[in-house]
Amino acid sequence: MSQSVCILGVTGSIGQSTLKILEQHPDQYSVFAVSAYSRIDELAQICRQYQPKIAVVPADRVDQLSRHLKDLQLSHIQILSDEAGLIAVAKHPEVDVVMAAIVGAAGLLPTLSAVKAGKRVLLANKEALVMSGDIMMRAARDHHALLLPVDSEHNAIFQCLPHDYMNADAHGKPVKGVSRILLTASGGPFRQHSLQQLHEVTPQQACKHPNWSMGQKISVDSATLMNKGLELIEACHLFSIAEHFVTVVVHPESIIHSMVQYVDGSTLAQMGNPDMCTPIAHALAWPERIQTHVPALDLFAQQQLNFQEPDIVRFPALKLAREAMKAGGVAPAILNAANEVAVAAFLKEQIRFTHIAEIVEQTLNTVHNRSAEQLETILEADTQAREAAFDSIGKMRS
Repeated sequence: MSQSVCILGVTGSIGQSTLKILEQHPDQYSVFAVSAYSRIDELAQICRQYQPKIAVVPADRVDQLSRHLKDLQLSHIQILSDEAGLIAVAKHPEVDVVMAAIVGAAGLLPTLSAVKAGKRVLLANKEALVMSGDIMMRAARDHHALLLPVDSEHNAIFQCLPHDYMNADAHGKPVKGVSRILLTASGGPFRQHSLQQLHEVTPQQACKHPNWSMGQKISVDSATLMNKGLELIEACHLFSIAEHFVTVVVHPESIIHSMVQYVDGSTLAQMGNPDMCTPIAHALAWPERIQTHVPALDLFAQQQLNFQEPDIVRFPALKLAREAMKAGGVAPAILNAANEVAVAAFLKEQIRFTHIAEIVEQTLNTVHNRSAEQLETILEADTQAREAAFDSIGKMRS
């Protein structure tokens, strides 16, 4: 029986990889709804090829998409707008699977809506868990949603853990023979740069990841190692594990996507070529496996794998993320909001690369931390953190 898929963020790299997998298995999956933020021309062509029933765009792009669809004789496709539209398709009764691939805090409420609707949610939006991990995981349990990680690292951990670990009540301590999670990081394009060199890097350099093809924001996060910090927080929520049981390992080749260590001395690793189609296909079909175009790993060609400790002096964002997770409350939401603002300012060349972590740290020290039990409190902290980060940027530029 074919499953209906909703892809939130269809024009991004994750959305495009998802379409590749669906195209390989037309008898098993169909595209029911799609969303995009700014690439309306691309969205129209996706609508032409995949014929979704609903497309969601910002309100100020509705007329543009409507004209495109009319020219393509696709006026039967319904257009919804803004957050309300995203929420509507995420929880739509005809949707079986939701790919949550909207970047940043904007993906939080649509993802939570999909979870509360009991969908199979393929989680590529790490910020949703960073901001509201406890709320999201509790909603998944209460509404019997299947929350499956798509990030290559978390998907690798999921594959290496015992099959029933997701339901473990660990209280922060690993269970079922697990002793530690090893979260791998490529180290980004500036792994060997000095502090002075880091101070001079440009947005163009930061967006050139050595192993992965990703959007601008996540590429910058990878370069600062904030991406790994966010993934550390995400792993703690997904796998009910305290931050001190998660070790970040720099692995430049990006062949081992993460590892799990056990009390008997075993270390299980998930390996593969760096292509997001593999974890997407795994989460889409789990517990089965489906074919992808990704070639099997050639160990003879690879020959060598390297591992290093991360340098938190040159890359303090990782330390800040770990401290935010340890502090709990809304601290991770503050961290995420400040980082989004700082990265956007860096991409506009308003601040330097090394200022990103400085602004995040200043914001964490400025905005009051408190309980994150209510979604309203989290969203309020997000707003306050953005305002504080903007203030820091303004002072830095004056």
